Amino acid sequence: MTHDIRAHLRSFPMSAQKVRLVLDLVRGKDAVQALDMLRYAPQGAAHPVMKLLSSAVANAEENFGVSREDLYVAQIFADEAPTRKWRRFGARGRFKPILRRSSHVTVVLRERETA
Repeated sequence: MTHDIRAHLRSFPMSAQKVRLVLDLVRGKDAVQALDMLRYAPQGAAHPVMKLLSSAVANAEENFGVSREDLYVAQIFADEAPTRKWRRFGARGRFKPILRRSSHVTVVLRERETA
């Protein structure tokens, strides 16, 4: 019986579009290989996603007794979180809105089926 090991990162202050570029690198990979890839990725979202993935691996080892070599990234996705709306006043009485986007990241790990 396989368990879905989940971990969530809520209200991460980066747009979901930018985070998805990093998530596409590790989707479907082994958990240890994904952590190594994220460690050297140059994107700004790579470090928080690496911490989230390592937290999910630690949850699997501690709560379910699963070895980290048997885990793989079954699902990983980023959804849009609430956007903070900032305002800046421009020239000639104009209004310049600034949108500070954020995202919710979810990772689902599963154990590899050994035949």
